[in-house]
Amino acid sequence: MSKFVFGGSPHIKSPKTTKGIMIDVCIALMPAVIVGIVFFGLNALIVMLISVASAVLAEFLYKICFMKKSPRDFVNEFDFTSMVTGLLIGMNMPPLANWYIPVIASFFAIMIVKMLFGGTGKNIVNPAIAGRIFVFLSFGIVAANGFIEPITNAGSGFFATGDVVVAGSTPLGSMLKDGDFWATNLQLFLGNVPGCIGETSAAALIAGGLYLVCRGELDFRWPLIYIVVTGLMAVALNGFNFNWFLPSIFSGGLMLGAIFMATDYVTSPNTVLGNVIYFIALGVITAVLRHNNGTEVVSFAILLMNLTVPLFDKYIVPKPFGFVKKAKQAKKEA
Repeated sequence: MSKFVFGGSPHIKSPKTTKGIMIDVCIALMPAVIVGIVFFGLNALIVMLISVASAVLAEFLYKICFMKKSPRDFVNEFDFTSMVTGLLIGMNMPPLANWYIPVIASFFAIMIVKMLFGGTGKNIVNPAIAGRIFVFLSFGIVAANGFIEPITNAGSGFFATGDVVVAGSTPLGSMLKDGDFWATNLQLFLGNVPGCIGETSAAALIAGGLYLVCRGELDFRWPLIYIVVTGLMAVALNGFNFNWFLPSIFSGGLMLGAIFMATDYVTSPNTVLGNVIYFIALGVITAVLRHNNGTEVVSFAILLMNLTVPLFDKYIVPKPFGFVKKAKQAKKEA
């Protein structure tokens, strides 16, 4: 086998690898994971473990059964992308989700959305987003059910079950349907409210995002644009009432989606202008759909915009150094 790797320009040497970046993403997700376990107890831990194990197992089975690789090959090639996908799926689940929901979501995300399209870097939409939407559409209320009051509020212990602390609605649901701001901005920021396991604490998610920014793996402009545009659009849609701004950006899955899912390298545009338009559009779509549907739609907005990325990359192309328009060049030669 040749020792040389042939590829098109530009040729950029960098110490960063996919494996290294994915490990950093796992580290960045840990604050939200820990907060989710603290607030929702053993149920949350079990759901996330099932999600991660299912995602890794799905990739293992696909490579062994369909790609005819050996277990040693799998271990040598393991780049932690399936672990990140599984972790994100688990964080997007309600604490009392039935065990088979994260299993099906993880298998669909890895086998269908990722591996069937060629593996790491070849997927056309974010696998975790697609897996979450698949089970939501397939199982409806079963997949969306299972929200509980944080055990810190309910006065129950780490091993509390759904028979003890079932909650009626998340803050975002109440706000969008009835305009009921029953949770304070501080509660929403810290995450001490019902919701999906890893999405309730804006503070923990921002901390993880700052870690990725410091590591040079996340451009803070893109999630910031998405979050701010969503908040401002929510204000505009509700009679320019700025009381909607902070609850709109702190509640639901906006922080998790904006920082860790919409910014996926593979499924976001390659140019600065493309990213600006992309994330502004994400904010507008998210706010409008939330307003019209009265429910969380971050996953659907990201999936929809993922499908437009090839168009962004095709029609928004950076000019190469020394580029001269043909008309100017012809005039100069004349």
